[in-house]
Amino acid sequence: MTDRHYWFRAKSYGWGWFPVTWQGWAVLAVFLALVMAGAVLVLPRFGVLIFDLYVVVLAALLIIVCWRTGEPPGWRWGDD
Repeated sequence: MTDRHYWFRAKSYGWGWFPVTWQGWAVLAVFLALVMAGAVLVLPRFGVLIFDLYVVVLAALLIIVCWRTGEPPGWRWGDD
């Protein structure tokens, strides 16, 4: 076990993370701001398909950040 300080903690049930430090919350806030900016700037100009691709790329980047700065992922079924 390491004493590494994680930005994202693994969920108790299922797979995924949630932010637990200010850095994690900042990453999530930037992600949401970029999605909203894309809805205003990308969606009207380029259409739904490009906006969907834009959101998929942002989500992939968010997952990469969570993977690198969060607890190891895996399916969890509560307190084991």
